[in-house]
Amino acid sequence: MSAFDEGESAEVADLATKLLEGSDSPQDHSWLAETDGTPSGHVAFSEVTLSDAPEVKASILAPLGVRAGFQRLGIGSQLVRHGLRHLTDGGVALVFVYGDPEYYGRFGFTNEAGMPFEAPYPLQYPHGWQAKVLDPEASVPSSGKLSCVAALSDPSLW
Repeated sequence: MSAFDEGESAEVADLATKLLEGSDSPQDHSWLAETDGTPSGHVAFSEVTLSDAPEVKASILAPLGVRAGFQRLGIGSQLVRHGLRHLTDGGVALVFVYGDPEYYGRFGFTNEAGMPFEAPYPLQYPHGWQAKVLDPEASVPSSGKLSCVAALSDPSLW
């Protein structure tokens, strides 16, 4: 996808391919948006495990991309909202994202909710580490370290 600059674009496309090929968990989800029959956006949510509460259902949003020419039409927002509704309906209690706080803040992600949880690798941009509680009734731990699927277990992504 051309939603990212040239250096990031290949890395994100490779990540999306690895996630699709390596998805062996029923908790991994991916959606493709089409506009007039043309792929215009993609989002993936993958299961994560919390060290202090492995029984809590949690996911991470990565990656989200919308093709140039289709951006600023609400496609990315629709993909994120659709994914969050699906995860909520599936009993996921907590979702993480590593991205622009201004963008993801519109969906209820906050740095304050993410900071008590340790990302799998050191973060280049700690302010981008965010979380959102989907189920306020769930017994969500107050801290812990995340473990991700193999495709996201690459220190260069963090």
